[in-house]
Amino acid sequence: MKYGLNLKSEGALDFLSLGALVHRLDPGIIPFRKATECAIHVSGGEFNCAANLADCFGLKTGVASAMVDYPIGDLIAERVRAMGVKSFYKHFKHNGVNGPNMATVYSDRGFGVRAPVVFYNRSNEAAAQLKPGDFGWDAIFGTGVRWFHSGGIFSALSETTGEVIIEAMKAAKAAGAVTSFDLNYRAKLWNIWGGQEKAVSVVRRIVENVDVLVGNEEDLQLGLGVPGPEVAAKSKLDPSTFFGMIGKVVEKFPNVKIVATTLREVHSTNHHSWGAVAWIDGKTFVSPTCELNIFDRVGGGDGFASGFFYGLLSGESEQEAVNLGWAHGALLTTFPGDTTMAGVDQVRAFAKGGSARIQR
Repeated sequence: MKYGLNLKSEGALDFLSLGALVHRLDPGIIPFRKATECAIHVSGGEFNCAANLADCFGLKTGVASAMVDYPIGDLIAERVRAMGVKSFYKHFKHNGVNGPNMATVYSDRGFGVRAPVVFYNRSNEAAAQLKPGDFGWDAIFGTGVRWFHSGGIFSALSETTGEVIIEAMKAAKAAGAVTSFDLNYRAKLWNIWGGQEKAVSVVRRIVENVDVLVGNEEDLQLGLGVPGPEVAAKSKLDPSTFFGMIGKVVEKFPNVKIVATTLREVHSTNHHSWGAVAWIDGKTFVSPTCELNIFDRVGGGDGFASGFFYGLLSGESEQEAVNLGWAHGALLTTFPGDTTMAGVDQVRAFAKGGSARIQR
């Protein structure tokens, strides 16, 4: 046992995630009210991790999700295949008028003092209709899955999506997989059907089945209902507040062996200071910090999580796992879109203190 986890050495899949697949419309630095064209990025916090682990790190990954049989669904399914991710879909038929739909996320990149703006169209979203019994978890996990992952955005979509996560987590635990959950608290989503009180009631039931938790101090307070400590961080890069909350987390959830998050000081839309921290089986670890020139910040947190998970799945030291997550998250913000364009050698070089000098 390493990191406090009973991690299998092999399996048919190294990593399986459960969540909503979405497409993000990106007009670049132009705000939507003046946009004339958009790039389309396929995304979803849970999918992003599976895609990053397959495409950059070479692991065998899968995603369980809803898929609507219409052209937007075809576009998304093609990108899932292109990233090397195996799909487990519950299929829905589109009626040609109002759905069910694959959700749309709208996000410009902002610039300088102008922050990015994110809003959604999740009307009649197929993923929100997923319910317990829609996936054959025993058959999926029966082939051998080393790690199972889901997240707070998916749990916030409807009354049934949290129940699907709990069903899957229990099946994963029964099959011997490590389980992880990214809290990803989004007030806009929870406010539609119950607000923070509902979020805490759902997320706590999920986290009872979780080994590895990803989330910052705000996620821990709002999504998990863990009170913040008296200690105040000196800056956004100071991990003292985060570490000060861990005792309360593991007291309430002794099953949790790892808690990790990114640290980000936003100087402007295109200039961030970047770090990461983790509590791993009773010990604390802090990454280096670096100054980021941001091209597209969306997906940076998933970039950290996937690099960190890779380090753990690969048996790296705790510090190296944190550094790999930090490095991959940093690199991901230099690419357009929500998923990686980095290579594992590039990530490892940056994690060891690489520079932006030209590679010849």
